[in-house]
Amino acid sequence: MRKDTVDIITLGCSKNLVDSEKLMAQFRANGLTVRHDPEKPSAQTVVINTCGFIGDAQEESIQMILECGRLKEQGKIGRLFVMGCLSQKYKAELEAEIPEVDGWFGKFDWDRIVSLTGNGWHSELENDRFLTTPSHYAYLKIAEGCNRGCAYCAIPLMTGKYRSRSQEDILAEAELLASRGVKEIQLIAQDLTYYGTEVAHRPMIADLVRRLSDIPGIEWIRLHYGYPNDFPLDLLDVMRERDNVCRYMDLALQHISDPVLKRMHRNITGAQTEELLAEIRERVPGIHLRTTLMVGFPGETQDDYDRLLEFVKRQRFERMGAFAYCEVDGTYSALHYKDDIDEETKQSRLSRLMRVQQDISCELNLQKVGKTFRTVIDRIEGDWYVGRTEFDSPDVDPEILIPASGPGLEIGHFYNARITSAQEFDLYAEIS
Repeated sequence: MRKDTVDIITLGCSKNLVDSEKLMAQFRANGLTVRHDPEKPSAQTVVINTCGFIGDAQEESIQMILECGRLKEQGKIGRLFVMGCLSQKYKAELEAEIPEVDGWFGKFDWDRIVSLTGNGWHSELENDRFLTTPSHYAYLKIAEGCNRGCAYCAIPLMTGKYRSRSQEDILAEAELLASRGVKEIQLIAQDLTYYGTEVAHRPMIADLVRRLSDIPGIEWIRLHYGYPNDFPLDLLDVMRERDNVCRYMDLALQHISDPVLKRMHRNITGAQTEELLAEIRERVPGIHLRTTLMVGFPGETQDDYDRLLEFVKRQRFERMGAFAYCEVDGTYSALHYKDDIDEETKQSRLSRLMRVQQDISCELNLQKVGKTFRTVIDRIEGDWYVGRTEFDSPDVDPEILIPASGPGLEIGHFYNARITSAQEFDLYAEIS
């Protein structure tokens, strides 16, 4: 066991990752050695930042807690702390079932975690980060919580109502990141497009993005996790007018059938959804849309599913993910609906939907062959430089593969790359 050390393990989404990075900065300020996601935890203090979104994520978090509990019993780690969404929601139950854990904390108890390690909280460093991403990009969280109340979602139960950070606070953090060499900001929140509404009574995201785009050194700003209902159309003007705001929008739609959307409490119709998508594509030519869809929601009929399938074929999303409905304790759908679609049907619907999207992705990628795109280099992997265009978010979107045998490239720098060939999920290129 290593003395004066902390290992932090992050599970779940990029919002959790930001929380871990800020906690790591506090430990580092107290003189401790900090590691993130080590292959083998061995520190004096281990902190697991859990996810509680859906069943698979909950199971992964519990398995990690149990594994670290075994390491503690074997004397290979010291104290074991658990924080995050799962701990926020199920603290009492978990505390009774897993006594090996020394402390259970919610999503926002960072100062208590630091104090229990015998260290002080540095309030002047609340915007500081210990980046775990490549040094040229970072996630920037602009709000906590959610006010939407979707029937299937437990996020409001774990994070509470929507709380926007002040623009000044966000800008200060972005300026700090830029001063340290960050060139690409991944802007995130549970619902990005609601930003500022609970304070100003109207969305303020367009104003925030415009101000962020003025920060010297920020070459790309990418927008994640928008909501279709009451979408702030003035944000599209900023995307079109500002060169460093990526023509990329992550907009979770979930479904297109009106009966399903109504049961989901999405507060939008299929027709309104299609009108919004047409408006986005018209006002921001060339935009790449990423969406997430759900199959197997309680009451989804074959007709509902067929409408969803045709919607995907018609819209030809540049990026799409999908998942099968999983009942989560405490949500409206768990309390009021019967999970009446068997797992085999859910998985069959999911597989068919993703096969359709796979063909669409391949066709859209092939259309890029011969074209040149500004590309940032993220890393070297084997015989390839691996990069991304403005249309690609880290970890989830296609990557640009450039032979490492060619001209030497620098990680975090931008180059013009001409696409030479394409597959379903990757593009191959040469520097032009």
